[in-house]
Order: sequence, then C-alpha cells, then structure tokens
Amino acid sequence: MKRAAYDKALAKRQHQLSLLQHAYARQGRSAVVVLEGWDAAGKGGAIRRIAWALDPRTLRVWSIGAPSVEEQREHWMQRFWRRVPRGGEIAVFDRSWYGRVLVERVEGFAEESVWRRAYDEINQFEQVLVDEGIRLVKLFLDIKPETQLERFRDRYEDPAKRWKITEEDLRNRARWDNYVVAYRDMRKLCSPPCAPWVTIQADDKQKARIGVLDAILETVGHDVDVEPPEVPALVKAFFDDR
Repeated sequence: MKRAAYDKALAKRQHQLSLLQHAYARQGRSAVVVLEGWDAAGKGGAIRRIAWALDPRTLRVWSIGAPSVEEQREHWMQRFWRRVPRGGEIAVFDRSWYGRVLVERVEGFAEESVWRRAYDEINQFEQVLVDEGIRLVKLFLDIKPETQLERFRDRYEDPAKRWKITEEDLRNRARWDNYVVAYRDMRKLCSPPCAPWVTIQADDKQKARIGVLDAILETVGHDVDVEPPEVPALVKAFFDDR
C-alpha cells in the first residue's frame, strides 16, 4: 500500500472511530478491545493508531503484565473485572486474561489443571460482558517467525528502539512451537459466536493497522447511531439571535 493511500485510509477510519466514541459516551455504551499476538506483531503500533483518534477522557488502555503481589492473593480474574469499562467508556487491552492459557501455560507458571480450567472461566467471563451489553472485540495479530526476527533485529540496531527487545522476547521466540499450539487452542476453545477471535495477518504493518480498525468498527459500530444530537433549544436560540 502506498503511503498516501494508507494515510487516507487510516484517517478515514480514525474519524469514524472518533464519531463512534462520542456516540458511546452520549448513549452510555461501552466496549472492550483485546489485542493478543506474537512479540513484535504490532500491538503497540495498532493501539497508538486507535488512541490518536479518541478522546482520552473516555478511553482506557490497559497494558497487562504479570500480576502484582496483591493481585496474586485474589482470584486471578479479579484484576480484569476492575478494568471492565464503565458506561460511555472504551477499554483497550494490550494482552489480557488470555495470559493464563498462553504465557502461564507455556512457561509453566500455571499447573495444567489450572490453565485447562481457565478456558471455561474465560468463556463465562466474556459471556457476562456481552450479556451486559458490552461490545467485545478480540484481535489476534499473527506474523511469521521470519518477520519477528527482522523486527527484533531492527529494534536491536536502532538505539531509540533497543529498549523494546528483551531477554524475555528471545526466550519466548525459542518456544515458538509451544506458543503456536497455545494460540491455536486459545482461538479454538475461546471463540464462541458472541465473542469470536479475529485473526489479523500482521506481516505488513500498514495493512494490519487498517485491518484492526476495520474489525473494531464492524463490531463496536454495528447498529450504533453516530449522528450528533440535536442542539438544545436554548443554545440554538442564543446563536440564532446573533
């Protein structure tokens, strides 16, 4: 995709997303966007394109890592319940509750009986969100191992981006085949009609970002009236008299 065409396509979708956010705020709706995927698949870049379009007052972006000491004393889903958006808000998760069946499974942080039980727990959690009227979009950013290696190298060779490459990234890459199985099971066992996974092929960053925005607009924007509200009579009279 040529740069000019990409910029135009991106701006169009960001404008649509902005209108949608204002409609959500007015109507008290809420939405959850989940991004999962390989290291260096472009989750952060996609989130920046989402955030640039939106009013930060009703946008929540959650970067999910290992649970804190306090969170480890609670039910493992409790920290995600606290991040469920209120009416009028859109919440974006950079990684999510799926860590239980991904990194915790592959790295052995959770026993097999625990991560196997988590598929049902996740499905129940997401069903509650949907039943409460929350729009849920789950996006999996997929890349080839060659693409990941190229992006790792770019990060290593650029001092401004070197902070992005960590020992953990290399350790995860060494377990690529294990993650392939974990991602497969995640999409197979946690993709009900009410909350299906959408796979975004992300080897091309520009196409992936457009694909992410399209998927969000399709689900979050379905059957939502984005027309601006009528001007209150007193406001209209104030300006009409001048």
